[in-house]
Amino acid sequence: MDSKKLDALRARYGDGSVRQSYDPLFKKVIDFVFTQADRRPKPYAGITTLLAAPLAPGASHQPQLGGLDVALIGVPMDLGVTNRAGARLGPRAVRSIERIGPYHHLHRLAPFLEAKVADVGDVPFRSRFSLEDSHEDIEAFIAAVAAAGVAPLSVGGDHSITLPILKALGAARPLGMVHIDAHCDTGPPFESSKFHHGGPFRQAVLAGALDPERTIQIGIRGGAEYLWEFSYESGMTVIHAEDLMRLGLAAIIEKIRTVVGEAPAYVSFDVDGLDPAFAPGTGTPEVGGLSTREALELLRGCAGLKIVGGDVVEVAPQYDATTNTAQAAAQMLFEILALIVLARTSRP
Repeated sequence: MDSKKLDALRARYGDGSVRQSYDPLFKKVIDFVFTQADRRPKPYAGITTLLAAPLAPGASHQPQLGGLDVALIGVPMDLGVTNRAGARLGPRAVRSIERIGPYHHLHRLAPFLEAKVADVGDVPFRSRFSLEDSHEDIEAFIAAVAAAGVAPLSVGGDHSITLPILKALGAARPLGMVHIDAHCDTGPPFESSKFHHGGPFRQAVLAGALDPERTIQIGIRGGAEYLWEFSYESGMTVIHAEDLMRLGLAAIIEKIRTVVGEAPAYVSFDVDGLDPAFAPGTGTPEVGGLSTREALELLRGCAGLKIVGGDVVEVAPQYDATTNTAQAAAQMLFEILALIVLARTSRP
């Protein structure tokens, strides 16, 4: 090693502290994290929140939600499941995950420094028994968030929660959507219900809240293809899991950007879009899915799109012995938060 270079490194870093940084962005993040000299909060202590965001349970009762830019919201409801129940415990499981963020190395972004973000708690439900009442409660809660100019980022709960969210956000203009999942979730009504987690996007299109021609569904697989005719008839773009290897991630990202375009869009991430090797803790697992690395690449490829909200759904922790699923869900939540902050700050 060059002795002059070594001497320079010793002079610059030899007696440095954790607060010493010559990169302005790194210095901002360090000052945000290390609030007490060389100490940072213990990730295993204190009250757990989504992405370790500040807790603001009373924000929903404050004017303009207390000036928030993004509200992290738990939606603990799984009355719409068709297979294994348990996603009502998903928000609690994701809140328990430590050490996600606060810095995004690819986007060179610290979302909590660029926007005011808080965990506002869970949607208050009138009934633990009525799916229809629960959907009304979700829609009313998200409508209030949107009316305050705040972007909602939710953790479910089963995938039926996305229908009332889309109805609230797409009331004035239908949204586009990036949907990562094993299933298209455009199935028909059955067993006297059209609000189950297998059909939210059919109902969102019929309600005028979702634009099917600006919707792309990625990772689709399994034995229920015969239920998803609506995706094709309505004009949705369906990318099967097998297409990932055939087309490659770069081509699919380009397809996302072409389909969604420049108008407002929503991101919905079902953890069963991941292969059960990466996310076993879910109600309807399907082998042959995405790896976490592929999912990250797809979401990061959405940077610059006008993302106005999102969700991560179907975490069922009782099937998640290693907490891999909750860990992946929390990371995907952080990725969507970064996309929302990039959009709200007009960052490229």
